[in-house]
Amino acid sequence: MTRIDAHQHFWTYSPSTFDWIDPDSVLARDFSPADLMPLLDGAAIDGCIAVQARQSEAETNWLLGLAAAHPRIMGVVGWIDLRAGDIAKRLETWSGSPKLAGFRHIVQDEPDDDFLLTPDFVRGVRASVERGFSYDILVKPRQAIHVRRFCDLVAAGRSTAPRLILDHGAKPDIAHGGWQPWADAIADMAQVPSLYCKISGLVTEADHATWTADQIARYLDHLLACFGPDRLIFGSDWPVCRLAAEYRQVVDLIDGFVTRACPEARDAIFGGNARAAYGV
Repeated sequence: MTRIDAHQHFWTYSPSTFDWIDPDSVLARDFSPADLMPLLDGAAIDGCIAVQARQSEAETNWLLGLAAAHPRIMGVVGWIDLRAGDIAKRLETWSGSPKLAGFRHIVQDEPDDDFLLTPDFVRGVRASVERGFSYDILVKPRQAIHVRRFCDLVAAGRSTAPRLILDHGAKPDIAHGGWQPWADAIADMAQVPSLYCKISGLVTEADHATWTADQIARYLDHLLACFGPDRLIFGSDWPVCRLAAEYRQVVDLIDGFVTRACPEARDAIFGGNARAAYGV
């Protein structure tokens, strides 16, 4: 089975473009495929999915250029203005891009907690999935309560289920032991059979300096209980994970969880489910 890291980023850093990055942090530098490939080798990961970090169609083009030059970038989750009135026309321009798996919007930063349910946005996501693209859902717990309804709206009237992927397990507040409303929202949204869940980005939701595998285990166990092993997907969230852990530590965290909780699903979580979710 091909082992896939289904969530990582590349960027050319500038303080103005990436104003969410502290200029003194380990993230305040360029991160390129040349930086990632040795890390993949060291963890026996065969390929990756590159995910947008800027809300710009230029970013989508840039990532597709990297993917064309580096075969181990198996797919790209880009950005497009899903609320645009001419969304159908915009999507047509991407239809011939073999490595463009889907799109993502940084909903977690939207001030409106109901953003997922706004009609223009739902219309845009419906248009994209109708053309065979996946959609990555990036939300925080206060927004996660709307994911089930959002999925239902996107899927309404379709003969085939859309490929939808929840990023970072909806970002539970592990650092403060937060549980509700996150836990109930996860149980609710997991009833959507076509929704996958990335077990990624969890170390940065824990205390960056003091996190332990035991602290994160409760959240991983809940995600497994709700989604089952056939819909969980490994992702590193590199280089953002470096705020709390290096690449191999993240791989070892999820590998240890799989060994303990669902060893028979190793191939699925570390590759098979990503292939199904992204069509790569």
